[in-house]
Amino acid sequence: MRLRKQKSDVIRSIFGLAAVSLMMTACGAIPGGRGDQAQRPSTSAGLGAFDPSPSARQCFSELGKANVRFSPLPNRQFSGGCSQIDSIKLLDVGADVTNLGPVKCELAEKFAAWTEYAVKRAARQYLGSDLKRIETMGSYSCRNIAGSGKLSEHAHANAIDVSAFVLNDGRRISVENNWKSGHREMQFLTAIHNSACKRFGTVLGPNYNAAHRNHFHFDMSGNGYCR
Repeated sequence: MRLRKQKSDVIRSIFGLAAVSLMMTACGAIPGGRGDQAQRPSTSAGLGAFDPSPSARQCFSELGKANVRFSPLPNRQFSGGCSQIDSIKLLDVGADVTNLGPVKCELAEKFAAWTEYAVKRAARQYLGSDLKRIETMGSYSCRNIAGSGKLSEHAHANAIDVSAFVLNDGRRISVENNWKSGHREMQFLTAIHNSACKRFGTVLGPNYNAAHRNHFHFDMSGNGYCR
């Protein structure tokens, strides 16, 4: 009886580990990005492995110190050269964030700091209300830069597109509608755009081209390119 019980316990343990592995794999494959963009097939080259780099481990530590809630994701490689390496799922940055999938940890750290020290403060200063929610068009999306044959930073979970901000008093400030309309709203959007330019490697907005008329694009490539 004792041997039979030990064998049963071993079997249950194996199935438990398999379930955890499957859940981690599923988390790593969360799609993101804009729905109107054609995405490459997201066929994994193999099961994800949780093997963050030393810089990612340091990033995890810094996020923890900043009281940012997140879940590390397995490293994944997809067909077409797309990837999710050293990525996390942001769970709480002190405000709700919509439609956000896997994000490279370094970008997530900058985004969380931008939310806390730029967006929240600017909302109170220019609009007289606290920030409730940030609306995004996503992060990871296996696709090229529009009009080119080069992979977008979104294809490496290294970009976030932000479209609007909702305040506690119910107002919704969008890049598309308020970039050039509404005095206080314009000041708010200009202030947080300028702050983003000091944090992210590349910042693109309505002044860049028509494709960015309705959102701010943030990524960690480049060296302070800001439009």
